[in-house]
Amino acid sequence: MFESVQALIDEHRRVQEELSDPAVHADAARAKRVNRRYAELSRIVAAYEAWVAATDDLDAAREFAREDETFAAEVPVLEEGLQQAQEKLRRLLIPRDPDDARDVIMEIKAGEGGAESALFAADLLRMYIQYAASKGWKTELLERNESDLGGYKDVQVAIKGSSSDPAQGVWAHLKYEGGVHRVQRVPATESQGRIHTSTTGVLVFPEVDEPDEIAINQNDLKIDVFRSSGPGGQSVNTTDSAVRITHLPSGIVVSMQNEKSQLQNRDAAMRVLRARLLAKQQEELDAAASDARKSQIRGMDRSERIRTYNFPENRIADHRTGFKAYNLDQVMDGALEPLISSAISADEEARLAAVGSES
Repeated sequence: MFESVQALIDEHRRVQEELSDPAVHADAARAKRVNRRYAELSRIVAAYEAWVAATDDLDAAREFAREDETFAAEVPVLEEGLQQAQEKLRRLLIPRDPDDARDVIMEIKAGEGGAESALFAADLLRMYIQYAASKGWKTELLERNESDLGGYKDVQVAIKGSSSDPAQGVWAHLKYEGGVHRVQRVPATESQGRIHTSTTGVLVFPEVDEPDEIAINQNDLKIDVFRSSGPGGQSVNTTDSAVRITHLPSGIVVSMQNEKSQLQNRDAAMRVLRARLLAKQQEELDAAASDARKSQIRGMDRSERIRTYNFPENRIADHRTGFKAYNLDQVMDGALEPLISSAISADEEARLAAVGSES
């Protein structure tokens, strides 16, 4: 059983030796990749050693039970422990999403519902920022397009983690947030107290670690500069500091006007462009990843929702996993872990089933 583990143990030993080489740490990008792989392999090695120890303990208890019946009571407990250790190792051996350790760029876009949808986009942004803070992650607002009532028609935020363990990566947790989020509540603009239903879209992209990871030919870029504008379209800057970059081969367009400096806006736009090109590259390499990512960017109508936020009932429901709870007020304050854990578990079950069907 677990025949593939020995090869991973050998790789873990090689990676450990590689980490002791000063040349590795002289190259920041290489050091990051090696540390991530070491963290991932360390989890597998630890789980394997726990499985071996549980196996040995059970064998010893069974042996002693033949001579002394008092040991027989320990056997069922050790059998359960072995089963748990075996299941943990089995899950860790499933190939991970190669982007799990990456940071992310998240875009939240108003959908159906006009001003109320834009207000909920601001609420979602706050929710994700609070969740990131609870995980010890850093957030950076890259771009925002404010609505007249203080919400966001469109807002982009970069979220950065500090762990080298892919299982603790930002993408590993937030990739499940991509899709249409439906809100049911009485809008601030509603004078008669009627409940409205609106939708807001969330896009999530893994961020590129190093700029040269994605090759971009400067001749493939069309760069326009213009004056930034605020709610209602009024000009908020007297210089052409806003930047729009069009990647001609892919047709991807990124605009930035959050910063007063044209250079800063250009750098931010290139970060988003690289993230979108990385996602596009992964789609082309992996059909399964393509399906998962395309599902994030379908039309934002109510039939394609992944989650419903019902404020009158204080209810949150995830339509992919069946998760439901009546603590929406806490969720909006960043208590997302149970929801995200349900998505991670559902994904693991699906991958386990896929591996089982192939074997």
